Amino acid sequence: MREIIFDTETTGLDSREDRVIELGCVELDNRFPTGRTLHLFINPEGRPVHPDAHAVHGISDADLADKPTFAEILEDFLAFIEDAKLIAHNANFDIGFINAEFDRLGQPFVDPARVVDTLAIARRKHPMGPNSLDALCRRYGIDNSRRTKHGALLDAELLAEVYIELAGGKQATFGLEVAPAKPAEGERQAGGPVTLGSRVRPLAPRLSPAERQAHAAMVAEIGENALWLKTGHGMSEDGKQAESA
Repeated sequence: MREIIFDTETTGLDSREDRVIELGCVELDNRFPTGRTLHLFINPEGRPVHPDAHAVHGISDADLADKPTFAEILEDFLAFIEDAKLIAHNANFDIGFINAEFDRLGQPFVDPARVVDTLAIARRKHPMGPNSLDALCRRYGIDNSRRTKHGALLDAELLAEVYIELAGGKQATFGLEVAPAKPAEGERQAGGPVTLGSRVRPLAPRLSPAERQAHAAMVAEIGENALWLKTGHGMSEDGKQAESA
């Protein structure tokens, strides 16, 4: 199963007017990172980066001046995602911006059935929250110390680790199951009969003499109705366990 974890950075919050300026994608195969990524900076074609957005991701208008437009990166983006599931945190935001860019170019919208929102999964799994990407990294012990600013590729890489944990953890999906070893010739298989020989040296007693004496006194006080006597064991007067009957 092929999945693409992706994230966007934008010039602002309004997908009708603001533009995608960074794309980060990480490929998973059966929820295992393949090492393939796609990272693109995109020229917003005259739409300035809002100061509030710049404070979040640190990408300036000057940084984007020589970057390709969305139309110029469209083919590479479509080739990378192909027909894979698309995984994003608060996916409505990212898909809304992707669909707005597609609409400007006459490209069909992303099928909602392809989209998985990790924020919705996290809210179901951890209803008391918090469920931001940073909070989920802390919850699952994922190192996000590099995340001093939002960045599409870094966020996608962190989200890939979070998504694997939300889906049940690495060992549930990384194919770590080990087939049982075939028993050697003459070796007993699990579930077969077991024959135990006598111990060469008896185990050392686990009760102290005082404990044995106290037990014998209690049994004597109860008398012949003591359940201990009905087990086939008894205690001698000095508190030592007698031989089995």
